[in-house]
Amino acid sequence: MNVVDSSCWLEFFSGSAVGETISPFIEDIEGLLVPSITLYEVFKKILQELDEDKALFAVAHMKQGRVVELDADLAIYAAKVGKEYRLAMADSIIYAVARKFGATLWTQDKHFKDLPNVRYFKKE
Repeated sequence: MNVVDSSCWLEFFSGSAVGETISPFIEDIEGLLVPSITLYEVFKKILQELDEDKALFAVAHMKQGRVVELDADLAIYAAKVGKEYRLAMADSIIYAVARKFGATLWTQDKHFKDLPNVRYFKKE
């Protein structure tokens, strides 16, 4: 199972080297978990920088994976994870999804760099 955080989704959509590296994990739809907060983050960023059509296209692609909604139990678990690893709210939710499902988290966010089951790519 794989969770791709917003930074890596944006790299994928831009066609960067990091995007190419993680594309096999994104294209493995059966093993792809998509925290709903990443839909928000990616849609907002593409909407701001490009346009709504491109943002809608991006989230339609993301929704091919298994979208994991933030429910009450996940929210509480994310708060615990956030406290333990000193993560901000969105990062806590994303990492909680990865932990809950035993997934690998693919990211460029340095807050995740040394955490278990994280594959970190330094931003260029």
